Amino acid sequence: MIQHEGSKSIALPLTISIIAISFSAIFVKWSDAPASILSMYRMWFASILMVPIVWKNRHEFKKITKKDWYFLFFSGSFLALHFVLWFGSLKLTTVASSTIILTLQPIVSLIGGFFLFKERTTLSALLTMGVAIVGAMMIGWGDFGLSQDATIGDILSFFSVISVVGYLLIGQTIVKKISHWLYSFCVFFFASIVLTIYNVFTGVAVSGYPAKEWGIFLLLATVPTVSHLINNWLLNYVNATTISMSILGEPVGSTILAYLLLHEQLVSWQIAGGLLVLIGVFFFLSQQRKPIPHTIEEGTFTP
Repeated sequence: MIQHEGSKSIALPLTISIIAISFSAIFVKWSDAPASILSMYRMWFASILMVPIVWKNRHEFKKITKKDWYFLFFSGSFLALHFVLWFGSLKLTTVASSTIILTLQPIVSLIGGFFLFKERTTLSALLTMGVAIVGAMMIGWGDFGLSQDATIGDILSFFSVISVVGYLLIGQTIVKKISHWLYSFCVFFFASIVLTIYNVFTGVAVSGYPAKEWGIFLLLATVPTVSHLINNWLLNYVNATTISMSILGEPVGSTILAYLLLHEQLVSWQIAGGLLVLIGVFFFLSQQRKPIPHTIEEGTFTP
């Protein structure tokens, strides 16, 4: 959904989204808290921070039907499951290693979009997707683990991909009815509730964490969550597969940040893989040809 006049406008939020979400893995690696606690407080803090905006637009709640509420709940549940599984996988493997499984996201999204919405794509789009996926696999292959913990981490990562695609596919429909602000708030709120119930029933301590952990909870609720807000806004104009393709830029950002902040190794094939990802993502997105609203064509960005 990128055209000549509007491509720069779309490129900017996509770039911000990739940079923001790249910090997520770093914050998780810094934390010693359980994955479900990281996920729960991220969602609660994000929901609370959005209250002023949602209150200003509270009249939109009237647009939500009973059926829509069910979809919002399931979307929030998928998002909660994604966070628990992915954060859990990061506790068991390196940042770079997790990228191999994450490359499956656009493929899963493409399959889901075909069966649910009869979406089709071109051969050239599939080829550029393949280039980006190969590049992302090159980033993670050097650190791909074969230990029992790493294998479990890979399995968790795979199911986290399925969960986040479910969240995006539902959002692709709902954001056409209500604003992305209200959609994001409802999904974050339901995810918070689901995660709280999970922690309580599984006996995970919900308090007693040091100040460092609370700081990380807040960082997760602000920096990488910006990516979800931007992506939910973009679902008004592009499909879930396009969002999933742009997210392939995350391994590039995360691996660079892991090298700088976590001192994880970065070798030549990972650099080459990063370049392939960027090339593949750029050409895939440039092939999307759907109409762009006038306000976006003029360069405005109001997620």
